[in-house]
Formats: sequence, C-alpha cells, structure tokens
Amino acid sequence: MNRKTLFALIVVPLLVGLLLYAFCGLGHLLGSALGIPARLGLPLAFRFTGLLALAVGFGILAWLFKHRSPFDVIVSTYITLTKSLTKVGLDEHAVRSEHLVITGPHRFVRHPLYSAVIILVAGWWLVLDYTFLLFCVGFLTVWFNLVVAPFEERELRALFGAQYEAYARATPRFLPSIRRRGNAITDK
Repeated sequence: MNRKTLFALIVVPLLVGLLLYAFCGLGHLLGSALGIPARLGLPLAFRFTGLLALAVGFGILAWLFKHRSPFDVIVSTYITLTKSLTKVGLDEHAVRSEHLVITGPHRFVRHPLYSAVIILVAGWWLVLDYTFLLFCVGFLTVWFNLVVAPFEERELRALFGAQYEAYARATPRFLPSIRRRGNAITDK
C-alpha cells in the first residue's frame, strides 16, 4: 500500500465524519433558531419504523460492498475530491484503475452509497427522535443532489463517455424506479 492510498484511507473517513458532524451541528442550530423541540415525541410505533430504515440502509451498504469494495469506494472518493480541488482534468485516467460499476444496487440507482447514507440518518432520526437528525437528512439530501452527485457525474461522463451516458439515461440518480427507463445497460 503506497503512501497516497494510506492518506486516502485516513482523510476520506475523517472528512465524511466532519461533514456529518457539521450538518448535525447546523441541524441543531436551525432547530433551536426555529424554536423546534430537540425531540418531537414521535409515537413508539413510528419510531420502530426507524429500525426498518436502518436495516434497509445497512442492507444497501452490504450489497454495494459486495460489488465494490469499501477500499475502492474510499480511494475513488479521494481521487474525485483531489480532482475537484486541483486542476487535474476530470478525464484523467492515470490515477483510476476501476471500471464503471453498474451491477448490484447500481442497477437501480446511480448513487446507492448516498441513498444508503440518507436512509441510515433518517433511520437514526426515527429511532432516536432527535430533531437535528431530521435536519441533517435534509442537508445531506441537498449536498448530495446539488454538490457531490453533479461533480461525480461530470467526472464519470469524462471517464466513461457514451457508456456512462447510456447508464445515466436508464438509471435514476437516488430513488429506484419500478421500471427501468431504457434497455441501454446490460450487466456483465
């Protein structure tokens, strides 16, 4: 394992943790500023649905990691982050060795990791009944939709061209659809 890979394995989880911490903190501040109670007093039966959400979120992650290792996810996240902060072209392949993943949960949504994170935080909100977690779900949804996914998709279009275009046309971004929007993709 080279030094850059080791650095990626430290930096990416740290940045993700800091981002979650910041969004939770912003959620707490927003709830306080709006006079919303720290806990909403959700009925116990409603809170139990959070366990289902947690099971779904962890299930998506397990399924994702069956088709793409956590190591690959962290390293590719680091590469994408580096590209966003430097002048390296989005189509620079030299630092990437993985192919376009369209199997497993990627067959149903383009960003299953982001979907799983949102579902997990929503599950924790339901189970724990902390208002700041509900705000965190909103912040994460906006962050993934307006910042992270668009940049990542520009990078994937630059790297994989027509193959990614066909995949993107046929596969929803975050929420799975009962029927596929096209026959443009095939699993390999």
